[in-house]
Amino acid sequence: MKELKTNKRKLHRKITAISAIPLLITVGSGTIYSILQPLGVDAFWLIKWHTGNFGIINLQPFYSIFLGMASIISITSGVRLLQKKP
Repeated sequence: MKELKTNKRKLHRKITAISAIPLLITVGSGTIYSILQPLGVDAFWLIKWHTGNFGIINLQPFYSIFLGMASIISITSGVRLLQKKP
């Protein structure tokens, strides 16, 4: 039983690590853009990053779906780890 919980924790860590990178890019680029815009700095490339267009790799059609699904899976697996089994 304890080994099963350890495997669930390892899986949750992997899922969260994979989904954290694009989430941090999205949050960071949106925040920096909103700080720079009132200063008169037009950093449109930050909005491109924010929406998943990384220049050579354009993930815009799938990026928001991936972020949403990764967030839901990470939250669900984290909540399931917190639940106590009878």
